[in-house]
Amino acid sequence: MKDNLKTPIDTDGILFQLLSGKTTNKGGIYVGDGRPEDSTEEDIVVNTIDLEADALPQIGTSNINIYVPDVSMNINGKMQVSANRPRLNVLTHEVLKIVRETVLPGIKAIPKSTTTMYEPNCKQHFMNIRIDWNIQTT
Repeated sequence: MKDNLKTPIDTDGILFQLLSGKTTNKGGIYVGDGRPEDSTEEDIVVNTIDLEADALPQIGTSNINIYVPDVSMNINGKMQVSANRPRLNVLTHEVLKIVRETVLPGIKAIPKSTTTMYEPNCKQHFMNIRIDWNIQTT
């Protein structure tokens, strides 16, 4: 039985397949550190933080990060960049809907939390969606 338990590579693959071609993001969908370092696109990145290795149910956590370029805004007469909140919100709702509505035999992906974060290296904000896994089958 233990040879058939899921690994983080498996859960990353599940999320990648769930989201590929099903959202309106204008960039790519990547696994782990596969996103180009200089990307300025609307990208989605999935990665698994942890996953039980030797017991059923397998409990774990993954991230879905949705990157959106910042927008320039005039705030008190000064131009500065700010999160493109409307676009982050649209993509977040799309991703959450896909995860919530997907039925996988013996596997449940449960959206746990969402947090908006700033990525200063590329002047983008991203939505971090935490996914809890409950895997009952091998």
